[in-house]
Amino acid sequence: MAVKTYKAVKAYNIMKGVEEGKKMRQDSGRVTEQKEKAFLVGLNVSAKGYENGEDSLLELAGLAEAAGAEVVGSVIQNRAARDVATYVGRGKLLEIKEEAVCRDASLVIFNDELSGTQLRNIEEILELKVLDRTALILDIFAQRALSREGKLQVELAQLKYRLPRLQGLGKQLSRTGGGIGTRGPGEQKLETDRRHIMNRIREIKKELEQVKKNRSTQRAKRLKSELPLVALVGYTNSGKSSLLNELIKTHRDYSPDKEVLAEDKLFASLDVTLRKAALPNKQEFLVVDTVGFVSKLPHALVEAFKATLEEVKYADLILHVIDSSNENNLLQIETTYKVLQELGAYDKPIINVYNKIDLLPADRYFHNTFDQVYISVKRKWNLDKLYEALERKLLQKTYRSTLNLPFTRGDILSNLKTKYNLSEMQYTERGIEIEVVLDEQDYRRYKEYISGNSNEAQTDRTGGEL
Repeated sequence: MAVKTYKAVKAYNIMKGVEEGKKMRQDSGRVTEQKEKAFLVGLNVSAKGYENGEDSLLELAGLAEAAGAEVVGSVIQNRAARDVATYVGRGKLLEIKEEAVCRDASLVIFNDELSGTQLRNIEEILELKVLDRTALILDIFAQRALSREGKLQVELAQLKYRLPRLQGLGKQLSRTGGGIGTRGPGEQKLETDRRHIMNRIREIKKELEQVKKNRSTQRAKRLKSELPLVALVGYTNSGKSSLLNELIKTHRDYSPDKEVLAEDKLFASLDVTLRKAALPNKQEFLVVDTVGFVSKLPHALVEAFKATLEEVKYADLILHVIDSSNENNLLQIETTYKVLQELGAYDKPIINVYNKIDLLPADRYFHNTFDQVYISVKRKWNLDKLYEALERKLLQKTYRSTLNLPFTRGDILSNLKTKYNLSEMQYTERGIEIEVVLDEQDYRRYKEYISGNSNEAQTDRTGGEL
């Protein structure tokens, strides 16, 4: 039996009536139309998945809102299996049509990816605009992409999504013609569109290949600098961009214009951002922010953004940012690890960073270790513990050394002061004697000035409590 749910909709005003449908509102002295009204449709193929279905529909409501729609209703259908032709069955579609019209909805969004045939059949029955989850996410990405590369990647994903569905986009193509669906203007229009899409896909791939070459050149320069790379990954709206903005404040060259957009909404930022940061001991490292993940992330998007996401493969450490206040964070963690596995970055060292603990009960106990840290970027809680974990993970190979620098090598002293806290330094007849813990790069660079009693630090860098 069909089951309707409105649990997921309180925050999205799903229960608003028809009378609000055609109202106009004043905004800065100008009259503007209300947002496009959307009705959501979910499907459970088993009773056990019912709660997950509600949670997934709540996420769909968030995606719809992020795309600029106003959610006015929702329904979840329980079935033994998905209907091949109409997703939820013809009878259920007629019920959905009646309720969507009653709520003055102009758009119906389905919580799974639909085939071209399903799209055409559903559109004919509902006589309303129809989108599936994939098309909705693609639309959000199209709105948020700012860089040339990001726009190309989104367009490529959109074209790959549309290509197998051309025949299903009934109202966008003429379907009159002769023969058995192989002749006439409908078929000509279909073939023209298909050729146009294929040509455009080839053009975009060529452009992205050039972008990939440029990125490889930049990566080669970065690897030559030997600065550690830390990648921020995680579910969308978990606080990755906010954390990046906080981390880069530690660098001596920080300025507010280097911060990235950080808003409390899904997919607030899409473009990859690379910035410099520093540990408390002044050790520099690079931090890169990546596109956020979401459940049922379209495969076309993962494929299109691989050139961007592959930065994660070259990271020395991954900060997996998790929204600790989200009751579905276990599912979100699973989604993130699944994408990391697909990218070939699953075996990288990882620190799980549980953000937004300020939204949890005050008496909650947090067990911080070098592998998991509980923080609040907004309140700046436990950031010191995060820096300590970062330092332990990044400085896997460090050398406690005694350097004897000639007075003529003030340039080396200047570099060391910039990069390290030189707590033990004295001037002797022979030069400047410095006690410092060097990273592997500087240990090799200044080896001729290091006295023989230097040795590799033996600190345990993994496990343990903070």
